[in-house]
Amino acid sequence: MVLNDVLANVYSHLLNCEKLGRKLCIIKPSSKMVKANLNILKQEGYIGEFKEVEDNKGNFIEINLISTLNKCGVIKPRYSIKKEDFDKFEKRYLPSRNMGILIVSTSQGLMIHRQAKEKALGGRLIAYCY
Repeated sequence: MVLNDVLANVYSHLLNCEKLGRKLCIIKPSSKMVKANLNILKQEGYIGEFKEVEDNKGNFIEINLISTLNKCGVIKPRYSIKKEDFDKFEKRYLPSRNMGILIVSTSQGLMIHRQAKEKALGGRLIAYCY
């Protein structure tokens, strides 16, 4: 099976496991981008702890779900965003102003949209979660 977008596969699998009520989600394959996104979701309290398990076929990640995820997904195409355009995309992807996060790839790494606003950075939209 060929995966065109590994990150989109991760977010859809997370959402499916959450809807089924599972406590453990296994993501395969693992990458730096996937781990960076999962770190942000863990810091914001949407998922529990996760760990990378090594096998001979390109490691996999075990994620503990804590039933706080309502909806998540990647943003395609990866829109370029300026520091003053965050409100427009918040209205498009999030249900209300202070609920949920947009993950943005900036010149200083991946961060949520509130941090990018504070640092006055633009970048590319990667994903949303609430």
